[in-house]
Amino acid sequence: MTEQIRAIAVFDIDGVIRDVSGSYRRAIADTVEYFTTQAYRPTPLDIDQLKSEGVWNNDWEASQELIYRYFATQGQTREQLQLDYNQIVAFFQSRYRGPEPDRMTGYICHEPLLLQLDYLEQLTQAGIAWGFFSGATRASANYVLEKRIGLQSPVLIAMEDAPGKPDPTGLLATVDLLENGLEKTSTVLYVGDTVADMYTVEKARQLDPAHTWIGIGVLPPHVQETAARAEAYSQTLIAAGAALVLNNVQQLTPNQIQQLAPIT
Repeated sequence: MTEQIRAIAVFDIDGVIRDVSGSYRRAIADTVEYFTTQAYRPTPLDIDQLKSEGVWNNDWEASQELIYRYFATQGQTREQLQLDYNQIVAFFQSRYRGPEPDRMTGYICHEPLLLQLDYLEQLTQAGIAWGFFSGATRASANYVLEKRIGLQSPVLIAMEDAPGKPDPTGLLATVDLLENGLEKTSTVLYVGDTVADMYTVEKARQLDPAHTWIGIGVLPPHVQETAARAEAYSQTLIAAGAALVLNNVQQLTPNQIQQLAPIT
């Protein structure tokens, strides 16, 4: 890393670094289906609509909320249900991570990568510092960053390290780690695929006006199956504050970052 950094790029992981449509989102659907005794399995659009509310970044909580909302349509109140959140988490993890607690054998093993190591190396060569802020657990995030991509001890703030998005605490902490020992930069880009990610940027802007905060939206693969859905999702991210929306994270090239963050 150079002594002076031109900009900082912080990346979300799910839907940006890896395709989770067949893993996290499949686990959400499995979990909701199980706890509604096979009466309701949410579609990808159902899950997107929930996440567009901007407060359901945690997929365990999202699963619980979809269960509650299904039973509400059946005339049952949340108080009547008394769902056990820990049971929901355990079932979800048995699908996503797998039933064996000491190794990954579940859906996580089959997530397509959306970013390659050489892309991050290009950022480094261009004087752009980078790190990761994700609502994924540290074990899950490190699995993709270290085992799959091949990074060694990347800067990462994960679920266990900070409140969930759109609280910006984790994003601010990631920037602090990246700026440690380096001349501070003025521009931070946060690259995410959800409304909550864009709201996080706005809240960071309010708390830390010394930096220029730019939200970059990325379309997760599952919304790119039709042009109409991709356009609708793009507009949702733009309405939430995205400066631009890309089809893939690697389209955010060093040149484009430098245009967004000129040295003053």
